Amino acid sequence: MSRIPLLSIVFLNYDRLHETRQTTERLLALCGNRDDSEIIAVDNGSRDGTARYLESQRGIRSVLLDRNLGIAGYNEGFKIARGRYLLVLDDDSCPRDTATLGGVIEALETDPGLGIVACHIETPDGRPQWSWHLPKKPVAGPSPFFIGCGFAIRRELFERTGWYPEDFFLYQNEIEVAFRVRQQGYRIEYRPDCRVVHRGTPGQRPGWRRVYFPTRNTLWLIRRHYPQPEAGYLLVSRLLIGLARALQFGELETYLRAVRDAFARPVERQILPAEIRRQSRPFWRQNSLFHQLFKLA
Repeated sequence: MSRIPLLSIVFLNYDRLHETRQTTERLLALCGNRDDSEIIAVDNGSRDGTARYLESQRGIRSVLLDRNLGIAGYNEGFKIARGRYLLVLDDDSCPRDTATLGGVIEALETDPGLGIVACHIETPDGRPQWSWHLPKKPVAGPSPFFIGCGFAIRRELFERTGWYPEDFFLYQNEIEVAFRVRQQGYRIEYRPDCRVVHRGTPGQRPGWRRVYFPTRNTLWLIRRHYPQPEAGYLLVSRLLIGLARALQFGELETYLRAVRDAFARPVERQILPAEIRRQSRPFWRQNSLFHQLFKLA
């Protein structure tokens, strides 16, 4: 491995030793003959033996935390990364092939205005895992956002924007990063040839997590980044959408706690310019009651 790699691959684990083994083995196989990449694994205070496993792996730099910091755990890996670029993964995601590693490096090396490469996310059998964060067609070009289990970003840019927002803990942190990156004047592009395999599915996650963090964090995003009267409409819409989700999962108390926490503290206003709000229309549609009802009709 070169002393100063171009690409630092960073993933985060919490009590999922089985997934971490698979990801680690795959990354070591992909990077074994490359001198332009390094692997950094962050363990979020697991109690299932993950820390011991990571310490035993040659070719991996590990960061072993003593407690679960949520997505802030990633930041500890980002801080020690030596690469000019970061490829960010989950413990259950991994590049499909070495072409993906070369692709993200080439994209960022040749285009100084490109801040983030949004990778194509797919299942192990090659089926796309589509999300509103990415364009609907597998064609390279501008992307409104990116998916956290597979994207590449300039390290210096990420550091300048403050890494992941630590107070979010889980969910919507990618949206905040996308807003900050665009405010710095950089673009986000979707590259379907940069393929990341994601073994997990959202349905595996506990219902309370899918109510509390998306509700609280989305309300924070709206309060921070949108002007009136748009903010008022989005806040009311998101409260009703969140309530419907809470009733679906039987988590009304969790929802009420999320709403309380979302409005209990002041937020630093950073209103997005009109052009960035236009580029971020998928976020609007995802949190607009009219658009959600129209979609369901």
